[in-house]
Amino acid sequence: MSKRALVLLPTYNEKDNVARISEQILEVDERIEILVVDDNSPDGTGEIADQLASANPRIKVMHRLEKKGLGRAYIAGFKYGIKHKYDYIFEMDADFSHQPRYLADHLRNIQTCDISLGSRYIDGGGVENWPKIRLAISYYANVYSWLVTGLPVRDATGGFKCFRRHVLESLKLDSIRSNGYSFQIEVSFRAWLKGFTIREIPIVFVEREAGTSKFSRRIIFEAVYMVLYLGLKSIPFRLKRLFGKSK
Repeated sequence: MSKRALVLLPTYNEKDNVARISEQILEVDERIEILVVDDNSPDGTGEIADQLASANPRIKVMHRLEKKGLGRAYIAGFKYGIKHKYDYIFEMDADFSHQPRYLADHLRNIQTCDISLGSRYIDGGGVENWPKIRLAISYYANVYSWLVTGLPVRDATGGFKCFRRHVLESLKLDSIRSNGYSFQIEVSFRAWLKGFTIREIPIVFVEREAGTSKFSRRIIFEAVYMVLYLGLKSIPFRLKRLFGKSK
């Protein structure tokens, strides 16, 4: 029996993107299905997603009553993926900043690791159409994350990921505190502490083609606080590894 994969697409006001990106995702591999997690978008994204689902059984839709944030949307999607026994569960943006063609690279990479992480900051990766200040914030946020937590990846804030189901089953999803971009750091960090392997693949991140970015100062502040919190939590683990190696 072939492995089943689920792509989670959290949406809020993505009416100009959801149909096109869904079509491109499904073209990559016949094993892939989609779960659109819509936060009651006032622009009608949820209704468009329902129309797509009625025409294609590989597309599912989860409607939430209000906008509760990226992290809560992904947790809802993780629980759905676990319940329905998908082998691989993806995180992916619906705005084309994550290009569907990289799904095939993830599916190859996940055969040799527990989490496949799309990285902008390894050889072959990059960012298009970002102002220099946002690129600098993102890059140094990842340096900061690595220095404070020890998480051994170059793009800890990257949100284009593929998980083996057993990784998500092992995490206490309701205890995850983050809800913005620091959600990406926290989930990878928790998995790393449990000994799961993370392998990065290069991706080129492209600034959204349509719609409005969700980036904000609040998201930055949450990330700064959360990295400090995770850094404190990592101290016993890092000391154990350090002294364990010295024996």
